[in-house]
Amino acid sequence: DIADAKVREYFADTNLKRIRTLYGCTQAELARRSNVSLRSIQMYEQRNKNINHAQGATLYRLSRVLGCGMEDLLER
Repeated sequence: DIADAKVREYFADTNLKRIRTLYGCTQAELARRSNVSLRSIQMYEQRNKNINHAQGATLYRLSRVLGCGMEDLLER
């Protein structure tokens, strides 16, 4: 728990948020293009929902839009 807190403190943004902003799209645009709900994307980026437990289909749709691997979206 302490290590997780330190990692989150050092890396304030989630992998999803970093990749999405580098790609240059908004949460709403990503939701529309990936067919993943806007609320889910918001919750993943705020770490209120653990992206490591997301369904494979969800990770696939997000990664396909963002042009990255599914594993790039996972948090370590």
